[in-house]
Amino acid sequence: MLSRFATRTLRRVKVPVPAAAPPAVSSLQLILQQTVRSSSTSPPSSRGLASAAPAVQWAESCSPEPIGFEVVQPKEDVGAFPSILIGQGESLVAKGSFAEAQKAFIDPDPESVSELSSAMEAANVGIVAHFYMDVELQSVLQALPNQKRVKISDSLVMGDAAVKMCEDGAEAICVLGVDFMSESVAAILGKNGYGHIPVYRADERKIGCSLAESAENLSYGAWLTKAAGQEDTNPLHVIYINTSLETKAMSTNIVPTVTCTSSNVLQTMLQSSVQIPDLSIWYGPDTCMGYNLQTMFRKVLAHWSDDEIKQKLHQEHDRASIQKLLDNLHVYPSGNCVVHHMFGKECVETVQSQYPDAFVSAHLEVPGEMFEIAMEASLTDRGVVGSTSDILNFITKKVEEAAVELQQRTSDEKKNLQFILGTEAGMVTSIVSNVKRILASNPAAKDKVTAEIIFPVASDAVMVDSDSEFGISPGVSGGEGCSTAGGCATCPFMKMNELDKVVDICNTIADGRSDTLTGLHPPKRLEGKTIKGRPAVEVGVDSILHMRHLMSEGRFSEDLVKEVVKN
Repeated sequence: MLSRFATRTLRRVKVPVPAAAPPAVSSLQLILQQTVRSSSTSPPSSRGLASAAPAVQWAESCSPEPIGFEVVQPKEDVGAFPSILIGQGESLVAKGSFAEAQKAFIDPDPESVSELSSAMEAANVGIVAHFYMDVELQSVLQALPNQKRVKISDSLVMGDAAVKMCEDGAEAICVLGVDFMSESVAAILGKNGYGHIPVYRADERKIGCSLAESAENLSYGAWLTKAAGQEDTNPLHVIYINTSLETKAMSTNIVPTVTCTSSNVLQTMLQSSVQIPDLSIWYGPDTCMGYNLQTMFRKVLAHWSDDEIKQKLHQEHDRASIQKLLDNLHVYPSGNCVVHHMFGKECVETVQSQYPDAFVSAHLEVPGEMFEIAMEASLTDRGVVGSTSDILNFITKKVEEAAVELQQRTSDEKKNLQFILGTEAGMVTSIVSNVKRILASNPAAKDKVTAEIIFPVASDAVMVDSDSEFGISPGVSGGEGCSTAGGCATCPFMKMNELDKVVDICNTIADGRSDTLTGLHPPKRLEGKTIKGRPAVEVGVDSILHMRHLMSEGRFSEDLVKEVVKN
């Protein structure tokens, strides 16, 4: 059956049926921006960037080194990707049915905003939501009058935001994301004295995650057992936050473990290798991110001196220590995200042939092909690789720079900044909000600057759906917004969070019937279980606390160091 979002989209959008204010520059960005500029003119090596034209592509996605090359000539008849143009008057301009589907809900329905606001106030609920929620839901959340009780962010911030809401008096938290996010939020609330505050998901069904499930098979446990058996190094498991609490607990039981995010994974690896002697890092489960990080370290070794590494990367590192880190960095070979994994070869071909002047963004989870062109673009500040927040900050910065520049000019010069959005399409809601804010604060540039957000999917990303009253729905059989001609721009799991469900939850709580919502609580697979005499939930939270210590203190606790060395 169609989701509520898909159904309402088709009612509001005419869909053709197809024939078939940014922070300081991070170390991550310095690596990409400060690599020698000669890369574009040097012949490509087995560990180098893909050349511009013809493009040298990796023969196997997410491979740490090319297993074989093929030369890809730009295609003449490749259809352009759908996009949303921001800044052309007051309205948005959408190109392609997929973009129309996003545009339809960027301006929220006032009645929906009022309904949710009243329900939240009556229930005294706070909402933390991931950037990948559908456009309708995000737009309504952004328009709520009490923004103290709403936070749209990446997974790192959600737990802290929930704590602040509880400190402000919230009596319940609704987590809009996938199951591991609600698990993590509940655990962080418990560690901060708010374990009595109920946490709710938006669907009674399992809200899964293909990446998280990559770490829930026997091969991941066997891989960690191999790590624990190392005799000549001290192993540390660096686990991506996009995993269940159960996975974190079981991992910690096998080998010392610390959680990381795409925002702090580089800092995690650099700092741990400084503090822990004879360290070996075992990173998982995101294979693409791990291999992309190996590529970045190779770039550092190829182009930076000891002094540059100390100044731009980490003051206690040099070429020798980075080489040692790289030599002892192991990546789990079989984990991927269903969204980011789709940004592969065909997507890259279209970007290179159809959008030569566009800024290119890529999440650290994307395959090597997309990562390579975004990394190459970043060398001249024409692109960004990193977390969802890094991508949002980069686009915001570029629009701000253009607005300030053109506002100071008296000519009628105009700029259209094109951005390839190499991550989940739900990001567009926050991007539109930021761009509109920038143009509103620079009125002289309002009619001179436009930003075009380009989605790497087919223009007519729709499929035949026999269960639909319309006969079609956005997306192909792989999921809403996916296309074999491009990438998979929307996460089908994230889209299980729907506006009506959130309103129903708040109304049910306000009516005093919260006892009927037990099916919406986070998974409790560890409830009542112990590991070596400790509650399994506490063991699962340990790796998150190690990460939080790094973020607050700039270094890991001595307890973690001793645990790693002891093992």
